[in-house]
Amino acid sequence: MTTATERFLAARDFLLKHRNDYDAVRARFRWPQLDTFNWALDHFDVLARGNDQPALRIVDEVGSLEQLSFAELSARSNQVANWFRGLGMQRGDRVLVMLGNQRALWKSMLAVMKLGAVLIPTSTMLDRSDLQDRLVRGEVRHVICGPESVAKLDKFEGSSFTRIVIGLAPGWKSFDGSVQLNCDFRPDGQTRATDPLLLYFTSGTTSKPKLVLHTHQSYPVGHLSTMYWLGVRLGDIHLNISAPGWAKHAWSCLFGPWNAGACVFVYNYARFKPVDLLKVLVEHSVTSMCAPPTVWRMMTQENLSAWPVKLRELVGAGEPLNPEVIEQVKKAWGLTIRDGFGQTETTCQIGNAPGQQVKPGSMGKPLPGYPIVLLNADGKPADEGEICIDLAQRPLALMDGYFGNDEKTADAMRDGYYHSGDVAVQDSDGYVTFVGRSDDVFKSSDYRVSPFELESVLIEHPDVAEAAVIPSPDLRRLSVPKAFVVLRAGVPSDRRTALSILSFARENLAPYKRIRRIEFADLPKTISGKIQRNQLRKLEQEQVNVQPRRSGELSRRGFSGACGMTR
Repeated sequence: MTTATERFLAARDFLLKHRNDYDAVRARFRWPQLDTFNWALDHFDVLARGNDQPALRIVDEVGSLEQLSFAELSARSNQVANWFRGLGMQRGDRVLVMLGNQRALWKSMLAVMKLGAVLIPTSTMLDRSDLQDRLVRGEVRHVICGPESVAKLDKFEGSSFTRIVIGLAPGWKSFDGSVQLNCDFRPDGQTRATDPLLLYFTSGTTSKPKLVLHTHQSYPVGHLSTMYWLGVRLGDIHLNISAPGWAKHAWSCLFGPWNAGACVFVYNYARFKPVDLLKVLVEHSVTSMCAPPTVWRMMTQENLSAWPVKLRELVGAGEPLNPEVIEQVKKAWGLTIRDGFGQTETTCQIGNAPGQQVKPGSMGKPLPGYPIVLLNADGKPADEGEICIDLAQRPLALMDGYFGNDEKTADAMRDGYYHSGDVAVQDSDGYVTFVGRSDDVFKSSDYRVSPFELESVLIEHPDVAEAAVIPSPDLRRLSVPKAFVVLRAGVPSDRRTALSILSFARENLAPYKRIRRIEFADLPKTISGKIQRNQLRKLEQEQVNVQPRRSGELSRRGFSGACGMTR
């Protein structure tokens, strides 16, 4: 009879062996059947036995280096788990972890898993109201943070959570105390694969954050699909640009690489500079890299071909990646950035897998273990519609549900499908192309308009760094596309620049998709870096009855007759 570890490794090894054969993997991959499973004990510690290969490498902008092997990290997390237990942390307790990219983060995550407690990863950038929400709705029993966050948390007087600090702070338990504990750890019992492991607060681009509950199998094991998409292998050095506290950090700074036995590489910086990152990639022989579109767009402003990187795999996630950026990187390095799609509620669902032909603009195909279906407005399978998952073949990687909100869980899982809220189109070859959030897509003159499609055209203009398109109320057309644009450094935000961008859009978009209004402005984003189009829509709606409109806005009407442009 096989063990849970053996079943997990069999599924993993199948994906690694057939990493370049998408059709075989898609047809034959099966999620491992698990009754009991604790990823930190049953996979990481097994992988770590006698393993002196680097598991974690952290560098910063001044060149300092910290590194831990798999064996060292296993032993150190055992000490931390024993210490946490001595502080009263028990199976099922909720633990808010509010740390930056530092060794204590990974030690603590592994230790909490080993104890069977529930992790609530949290960004260090949260304000008091966000923390209050997490402490209350998350039913937090223990908090782990750095000294820079102590003042925020000390404001919650009378809160009955254990206070653990990395360093020293009055009234807080110092993490340093864990180094005196035994390096052997014995769990208090077995962990069921369906026991709760993670509570993620969604980034809240359109509403108050939901609490996404994952189990000991849905995220650790579920991220086999992410490992496959990343293309990481045993011994790789994988760099991911992502802040702790958000799901993507777990995707590519924890489960994805360590499922394969690769090294998690972290680059810490106060302010992102593409040139500094390029130096790090070369100096540390990084083999695979994942970054959000914002980072890739900034990277393409540098002469990438001048940097002899040893990269083999490049991926992008967080928001869809524009074809222009992919082409620029390919021209410089001969490598194709492979886009992927997933959510906090899932692992990577759709992606351009290693060895798979990439179609410009497409997110790729459904990944192994994910029965993806596009449903139209009538709830019927179609070539265009909401990205859904068939629950008759429910993937192990799907969340357990929204904690404390049965109504939202039922709505997301209605009619036999998990509903993602994202709209896409699928071609005859099975490639899926993102259209937009269901609440971002809008109508103009009775035509459906995808903001992402228009934004992809806008950033091809040499003066545009970023863009967000929303509907602007219009008496004649109901709404018209309006672009909020961030210009590249040194480009003036004047009428001449606006005319150039509007003319470019006119030449590259169908008449009903043309940008009618443009405004130069910073883009509101969530802490995790996603553009908050809902905030821009709200701002625009407030201007409906205001005349004159904001001074920074220019419209096609204002350029009537210029270069043949008319409204």
